[in-house]
Order: sequence, then C-alpha cells, then structure tokens
Amino acid sequence: MPRSRPPEPKPPADAVGERADLTVEQLAVTVGMSVRNIRHHHSRGLLPPPEVRKRVGYYSADHVARLRLVVDLQADGFNLATIKRMLDASNGSAARMLGLRNALMQPLESELPDVVTGDELREGRSELSAQDLELVRKLGLLIPLGGDRYERASPGLVKAYEQVIALGIPPTAALALAERLRRDCKSIARRFLKLYTDELWEPFVQSGQPEDRWDEMLETIGTLREIAPEAVLAMFSLCIAEEFETTSARILGDQVRRPQVPNKKE
Repeated sequence: MPRSRPPEPKPPADAVGERADLTVEQLAVTVGMSVRNIRHHHSRGLLPPPEVRKRVGYYSADHVARLRLVVDLQADGFNLATIKRMLDASNGSAARMLGLRNALMQPLESELPDVVTGDELREGRSELSAQDLELVRKLGLLIPLGGDRYERASPGLVKAYEQVIALGIPPTAALALAERLRRDCKSIARRFLKLYTDELWEPFVQSGQPEDRWDEMLETIGTLREIAPEAVLAMFSLCIAEEFETTSARILGDQVRRPQVPNKKE
C-alpha cells in the first residue's frame, strides 16, 4: 500500500516571499480564511489566478495582501462588488489600495479612547433617561464592549458634554445639540472629501493613474486631513464671534426696552 504524503508545512505569515510558494490550503491558514471563501473571491475577480506548476496552484505575497485588504475593506463596511470596483480602479494593486485606505482611515487626533465601567458612567448621571443614554450610544460617544464596560471614543468630547451639563443646561438639550453637531460635521466632512474626489482624484483617474503620481495622491489626502479641522475651527471662531455679537446686541436691546417696574414699598 503506498504511503500517504505528509501534509505540507504551514509557513508563518511573515515568511511569505514574492515568489508564489503557497498552496491554497496554506494561503487559507496565512490569511485566516476558508479555502471556500478564497475560491469564491477568485470567482468574483477579487483575486488573480495562482501560478500553476505541475497542476498545483501556488499563491504569492500579493495574493496574501489582496485577501487581507478585502477583509479590511469588508470590516469598513464595503460590499464585495464595491471592493471589486476599487481594486479595478487601482489597476489591481493591493499595495496601492491599502495605502489609499490607510490614508483615508488614519485618525486625525492623537486623543486616545479610554474604557470605563457602567458604574462610572452612571455616577452623578441619574438625571439621564434611558432615551438619553441610547442617544449617547448612537452618537458614538460610548461603544459597548460587553461585561458592563464601555469605550469612550472621544474623552475630550465627553468632557465638553459634562462641562455643558455643569452650567445647568439639561442633558436632553445638550444631547440634542450634540446630535445636530454630528450631522453638521458629517456634512462638512463629505464636502471636503467631495472636493478631493472631484478636483484631484477624478482627474488622476482620467489621466490613467500615472505610476509616478500615486505617492502624491496619498500625500494630498494627508495634507487635506490636516487642513480640514484647522479650516473648520477658524471658520467657527469667526461665526461664533459674529453670533455672540448679534445675541449680545439683542439681549442688551431687550434690557433697555424692557419697562422698569418700580419696587413696591412694604
């Protein structure tokens, strides 16, 4: 009876070189994906064909990068059809797409989230209703981690909210303002990204995505991400100064026009 061939060794992820040397089973282990899913991605055009040697397909580091990029983009909320279009637009380069994704997803601030318990959240906040707490969660201020633990995505924003409450403003009114601010800020963010796509990205695509301009396009995203918050803050400073001046004039004018009521002598 012929002896069965021992299974091929499973190389670690960092041992994958440029040469195609992974079988589909080894590729599955390297990227943490089932063989079935890999073949599904191949059939959808998300993965280029392997190098075939003696009727066995072998995969390279580029295949690994492509599959990891697909997983990351799915985690970002993109469906497979959209991912396919994105890869096609980048001429199939996973490295380019990964660089583009990282440039777009890189955090703006150095502020780090922190983790608090449910008891810490409820301390001194008995005035918050269940509806208010749900709105806090929807606004992304708190992310449930399980086990009565929560991540505060922006401790600075939470601190600002607490300071507003300390002024005597009802929590519901403060949260309503936070909800409106989120909508306005998302609208502003979309406008900045539309500026990038309309004026820079689309002309780049129409020019055939020249190889020597890819680094420039990625650097431009980083520069725009730095400019955007500075421009918003500067414009907000101008606008709030104008609004304070208008409101002050109205309040003082009302005070002057209000008839004085004489004090009654007891």
